[in-house]
Amino acid sequence: MRGAVYTPPVVDSVEDIMKTIIIYLAASGLLASVAMAQTHYRITDLGPAGTPFASPQALNGNGLSSGVAVLSDGNQHAVLWYRGQVFDISQPGLGGPNSGAFGLNASGLVLLQAEGAAKDPNNENFCGYFSGFTCLPALWQNGSMTPLPLLGGYNGAVGNAVNARGEAVGAAETGVRDHDCPSGPLVNGDGPFQYDFEAVVWGPHIGQIRVLQPLSGDTVGMAFGINDKGQAAGMSGLCSNTILPGFAAAPHAVLWDADGTVHDLGNLGGTVDTAVVGAGNSALAINNLGDVTGSSSLSDNATYHPFLWTEKTGMQDLGVLPGDNIGAGLGLNNQGDVVGVSVNGPDPLSGISRAALWQNGEKFDLNALALPGAPLYLLTACAINDAGVIVGIGVTGDGSLHGYMATPSR
Repeated sequence: MRGAVYTPPVVDSVEDIMKTIIIYLAASGLLASVAMAQTHYRITDLGPAGTPFASPQALNGNGLSSGVAVLSDGNQHAVLWYRGQVFDISQPGLGGPNSGAFGLNASGLVLLQAEGAAKDPNNENFCGYFSGFTCLPALWQNGSMTPLPLLGGYNGAVGNAVNARGEAVGAAETGVRDHDCPSGPLVNGDGPFQYDFEAVVWGPHIGQIRVLQPLSGDTVGMAFGINDKGQAAGMSGLCSNTILPGFAAAPHAVLWDADGTVHDLGNLGGTVDTAVVGAGNSALAINNLGDVTGSSSLSDNATYHPFLWTEKTGMQDLGVLPGDNIGAGLGLNNQGDVVGVSVNGPDPLSGISRAALWQNGEKFDLNALALPGAPLYLLTACAINDAGVIVGIGVTGDGSLHGYMATPSR
């Protein structure tokens, strides 16, 4: 399907998506807003061809993107996309079958999450692969993969960022057994857990790891983003009410200064609900100005919106697209443009999702900004660089989920 003109998918759910988009555009007057927009986008299907699922997660200024692709055997592999080519960087790996590339910097340093060869002795599903193997962090560059250190020697999950100094972020188990941790699977499928985990920064030198302490009274945390100044963004909570990716959620969205000082970014009126997918507060990306985007629950603790937090304004509700009720900001650039997802809920697993852009006080459906002949319907926007190039997940005419790149065409 790469390069093919989009036709409505044969699966009913995606046909419903297209019908709903037309209704929304006509009813909400969004067509008029789109006509006034200065930027449209050329959509490129990143493939890989024949792959049932692929997802870019990060993008640098050189057009290099990192993410994951599912092979025919069902295993996930860490991949890079560059100038129309796909490179599998999962091998030799760390001994296990699954991996993903979730962050990278301008120098091509890639942050990976990979399974080890050993089975998890505590039968945890820490990184959501459902395979029973331990989950380990690593860095990849120029064909060489380097494992990153852990805290308790058990599991470590990565975030979506590595900065220009080579500092990467994520979470690592501490080895401290916590009986408040969930003993069974969580609403997103992760778990069970037995140990507390802390937000960590790896680097900038090989073998270095330091803990980013959670808020006072909390016991666990995870960092998702880090900027070139060393500020990190993430979440803080208890083991009983903090959900690791995918669809991460916690009581508190937080910012850590470069010296490790932690700040509660506030919320949009609500807190976490572990029975609802994605309902909670989490800071998912940070730019070099210290601006933060993510997702925060409203007062009903079931509906959640994307936010933009700045030191000057605090947390602002970015809102969702007309007709939708939940969403999240997943990436932002140094111009303050936010990309993410807007969903006609009740949750991201059962609702109709649209890739969204929040820019200069306005919000746009990226599908409505795509140039004619787009090969995909765009479900989610995961990252945006300073040139305004966006990567994310879209659906092909046969219902496969592929990565895409949206390039501004002025």
